[in-house]
Amino acid sequence: MRKMTQRTVAVVNLELLEQNVRNIRSRLNDGVEIMAVLKGDGYGHGEKGIYPTLKKCGVESYAVAVWEEGASLRNAGAVEPILLLGDTCDGQLENLIKYNLTPTIFSVDTAEKLNLLAKWSGIIQPVNIKLDTGMNRIGFAADEKSIKKIKQIYEMSNLEITGAFTHFSRADESDGISATEQFKLYLDMIEKIEAEGIKIPKKHVANSPAILLRPETQLDAVRAGDILYGLCPIDENDWEKEKLRQIISWYTYVVMVKEVPAGSEIGYGGTFVTKRPTKIATIPVGFADGYSRRLSNIGKVIINGKEAPIIGRICMDQFMVDVTDIGDVKRGDTVTLLDEHLSVLWMADLLDTNVDEIVCGISKRVPRIYE
Repeated sequence: MRKMTQRTVAVVNLELLEQNVRNIRSRLNDGVEIMAVLKGDGYGHGEKGIYPTLKKCGVESYAVAVWEEGASLRNAGAVEPILLLGDTCDGQLENLIKYNLTPTIFSVDTAEKLNLLAKWSGIIQPVNIKLDTGMNRIGFAADEKSIKKIKQIYEMSNLEITGAFTHFSRADESDGISATEQFKLYLDMIEKIEAEGIKIPKKHVANSPAILLRPETQLDAVRAGDILYGLCPIDENDWEKEKLRQIISWYTYVVMVKEVPAGSEIGYGGTFVTKRPTKIATIPVGFADGYSRRLSNIGKVIINGKEAPIIGRICMDQFMVDVTDIGDVKRGDTVTLLDEHLSVLWMADLLDTNVDEIVCGISKRVPRIYE
């Protein structure tokens, strides 16, 4: 059992991260690049903390959502290509040049502004073209008009198209019908674009579920997000056999233990009333730490190897659990909030959400420790 020396910590297991990278690479054809997706501060794991391990594993490139994440990764020492998957507003385009970031381009207008900035800076700015094949989020539509627009971008003097990609909306579905349709549409667009003399050096479409279920979509690179962190992106019944391990655990400690009689209301609003004399432990974590208020009266933690149900509403900074049946619980005992047993997937299912919301929700005031 981990000995707590601070209020709460999220522990990231770097050895398991290495194992996951090896697992992913074992699935890839020769020459296929791993693009590690570190958006959301490495899905809540801390991009600066995991970057050295990914570098040691030979990860070839990275993807983040916004330029600030890219700048943070550069400040952590990253020299590899960094793709921005989301938009950069016009007033911040200069930061793409400053930090040598590759933006996603899906409009001629943005490309023109970036081309002008690159010309002023005396550089050739790399860009990736985003094709919308059915996600209906951002990207050039898969039609002839878009090919003309992409050719305009290709002919801009200070931009270089280094890649083109799309994003699957339903790659996790076992029948693969939707993903197959998107993939065909992407390949058709690429063929038409390259027929115009536009070279696309790096083609990439496969996200985490596609890496597991759709090997034919590997192309030049794959974008590994969830599976890098051991987070389930596919049907749970198929997940166990993949041998990808959750790399984050979350711990805290018992602040106080008290006994209350039957009929006692617990916490705000009295949403839980004891039915027997009850021993209560107070835990110094709450929704300001990213421990969801929706876990009130349905969640559980582990203390001294045994499960303790949450009783009453979770507060901003504290919550209570029933330890009546656990035995000798005292101040300072370690409390497990997340681990392989109380997994991220378990919590996501309990809260009817996805695994990414759980890990990205762990707030900045929870220190990350790398072991």
